[in-house]
Amino acid sequence: MQTLVTDLLVTLAYGVVGVMLMGIGYVLVDVATPGRLNELIWTHRNRNAALLLASNLAGVGIIVVAAIVASDDNFVLGITGAAAYGLLGLVIMAAAFVVLDVATPGKLGEILVDPESHPAVWVTAVIHLATGAIIAAAIS
Repeated sequence: MQTLVTDLLVTLAYGVVGVMLMGIGYVLVDVATPGRLNELIWTHRNRNAALLLASNLAGVGIIVVAAIVASDDNFVLGITGAAAYGLLGLVIMAAAFVVLDVATPGKLGEILVDPESHPAVWVTAVIHLATGAIIAAAIS
């Protein structure tokens, strides 16, 4: 029974770190795009904004999972790695967003929340996922 309780607490801790990192990711996407993200997605049903946010959250999730797997059942290493690599991933995703914004015409944030579908959102989404995958591979 003690092992079950310990495993549940460890799972809870990883969950909290993962949710906190996804919360930070949400804030970063919200800051990078004009308007309020919650209003764009839930009120205006903006698919571009939803895809942008979903890819960011998935990228963070990929990183956290890799850190947990690489921890080799060492809780301190796993939780520290999940937090550190997750934050690094968010920084790299934000930097990639800035680089893409500079390299492309127009304001990327405005393009990505336009109510009309735009291919730039797919490019940005893949950057988020690729960043998560690259960092995940580097962890192991």
